[in-house]
Order: sequence, then structure tokens, then C-alpha cells
Amino acid sequence: MDLRSQTIFSQLMDLLPRYEFNKCVERYQGNHKVQDFSCWSQFLCMAFAQLTYRESLRDIETCLRVMQNKLYHMGIKNVARNTLANANKVRDWRIYADFAQVLIAQARVLYRGDEIGVELENTVYALDSSTVDLCLSLFPWASFRKRKGAVKLHTLLDLRGNIPSLVIITNGKIHDVNILDELAIEAGAIYVMDRGYVDFERLYAIHQASAFFVTRVKDNCDWRRVYSRPVEKTTGIQCDQTIALNGFYASKHYPQHLRRVRYLDAVRDKRLAFLTNHFQLPALTIAELYRCRWQVELFFKWLKQHLRIKKFYGNSENAVKVQLWIAIATYVLVLLLKKHLGLAHSPYTILQILSVSLFEKTPIGQALSKDDSENGNNDLCNQLLLFD
Repeated sequence: MDLRSQTIFSQLMDLLPRYEFNKCVERYQGNHKVQDFSCWSQFLCMAFAQLTYRESLRDIETCLRVMQNKLYHMGIKNVARNTLANANKVRDWRIYADFAQVLIAQARVLYRGDEIGVELENTVYALDSSTVDLCLSLFPWASFRKRKGAVKLHTLLDLRGNIPSLVIITNGKIHDVNILDELAIEAGAIYVMDRGYVDFERLYAIHQASAFFVTRVKDNCDWRRVYSRPVEKTTGIQCDQTIALNGFYASKHYPQHLRRVRYLDAVRDKRLAFLTNHFQLPALTIAELYRCRWQVELFFKWLKQHLRIKKFYGNSENAVKVQLWIAIATYVLVLLLKKHLGLAHSPYTILQILSVSLFEKTPIGQALSKDDSENGNNDLCNQLLLFD
């Protein structure tokens, strides 16, 4: 088909594996007794809302009605807001979660050769969570505090391409460390986490799975030095030690030695101590790996700034999860588009161009290559302080 006869939105949606989407729908019987507004139509409407920054269901409905003569070419049917609201409420959110995982698997293949800033062949993951505040009276299922609701996005980010390989959405009460029980530990991989995930029984499970972890040492950690390695202090490394845990439960849960690396951040005059079970890497590489953990913080910042995940189109748990998972799918779709077209643009720039050109009938590669200069607001650039 001549791309000049297709809208940019249609060309973008053509990147999606429709067969895999239909498998996800059939798995949860998403189209059971549905006559008109299918799960695919729902996905297109919600993806359109993400790409064009729609504020509400009424906003979506109004925008689509104005462009009614172009909807057929975009693959979208004009939809009433009540129809979309009901679909978000009753269609199983797992349809879109599973489909997002399909896209994530494709993206990880495309980005597996990317650099992460540290010369390693291992897969490196950054694990963290981000809280999205909600009004408890409107979202009573999202319990967090006495007068405050929230959902948490627990994310395992593959640092090659900054792709969320695993996302678990919970209410705000679930402590971060519990998510370690949900991970399928990958042998040889390195998991980088902050000290909120320090639980020696769970860390030992990672060690026994032949994987590695890098985290911060808690201030109240009771340990003793077993051996010290020579270090070059001009690099910032202050000490590189083999340690053993002293506490009764800690030593029982993690009976083997650990490695403690202390680093001086000269710029901020701050000393940081890292804990790892990897004894072969240079000490400076351990510190650099923890520096890379900030990519997951920047990923959350990108999602919250550029996609609709802080204001929701529905109040039910299902509607919130549908919106979050389609937002994640949209983010990964932008990454897929970047690789397929070989673009030098950042995902932020691609999203900005798409948001104002979805109704145009021009080859998508041509639309995105009009300006090869990078926008100053890079999506995952170093906007946050390292080693905070």
C-alpha cells in the first residue's frame, strides 16, 4: 500500500503484531459478546490518547469527533466516552499487559547490542518503583495511607535500551523488597538496586541462582572485615573489602562473604558504600554500575512527563491498569519505531513529532526525518544527580 494514502497513525499501528494481539484477546475472551467496539478499537483509542496527550474521556471523544472524516483511515471508529469508559472498566487489563510484554520482547532483541556506559557482556537490570498518587475517595481500592491512595509501578529496567522487562502494578502499601520474590532470576545477570531492597535472605536467593547484585550498604548493617584489596584512591575508590555479616539472622540468611566497595563522590563530597556478590569486576565498575541505576529513575520521570499516567480516565482498578499498560506499550512502540527507522532522535523528540502529525498522510520516516537536530529536552539524559 502507498504510504502516502495512510495516516501516520495507521503506519505506526502497522508496526504492532496484530496476530499476537488477537492471541492476547482470545486468552481472556476480551471480545466475548462484543458487537461493535472491539479490544483492538479500544487499544487504538487509548494509544491515540497517549500519543496526543488527551486529558479526559470527553477530550478523547471531542478530538475524534472533530477528525471524524479521517478516522476510517486511522483504523479508529468514532466512540462515545461512555462506551470507552465501560470498555476500560470491564475489559481484562491482562490483555494489554500481555501485549505490552510481546512488544517488550521484540524491543529487547533490537536493543541487545546497545551500550550501557559500562563495558560488560552481562545483562544489567535496574530495579526500582515509582508511586503515582491517587485520591483515596475516588480510588478506594488503592490503599496507601490513612487519607491517601496510590499505585506503585515496580519496574525491572533492562539498561540496554532502557526497556522495562518486567512491570508489576500494586497498591501503594506493597513494600519494594517484596517484589524480589516475583523475579525470575536470570543466571549471569546483574541486578542493581537501592538499599530499600536489602534483605539478605532474598539477596542470597539471587546469589544461589548464579546471578549478581549491586546495592547500597545500610547504615545499621553489622559486618566485619575479612580482607582488603589494594585500591587506587585517585579514582574515587576508598576501599575494596571482603566482609562477613555479624548479625544472627543476617549471617544465617547470607552465610557467605560479601564484597564492600566504598566510593568518594568528590563533586558532592559524599561517601557511598556498595554491597555486591561479584568479586571479579574492578571496584570502579561496581560504582559505575550503581551510577547506571539512575536510568530507571529517569525512565519513571519520562513516563510521568510525557505520557498520561498521573491522571486517569476511569476510577476502577481495571481502568487504571488498562491505562498504565497501554502507556507502557506506547513507550515501547516509540522505541521500536526508533530502531526500525534507524532514527537518531530521542524518544521524547519522536513523541513530540508524532503528537502533532498523526493525521497527516505522509510516509512516517519522511515526517520524522525533517529535523535531524536533537531537541534540548532529551528523554533519558542526565537530568538527576548521580549517587543520590
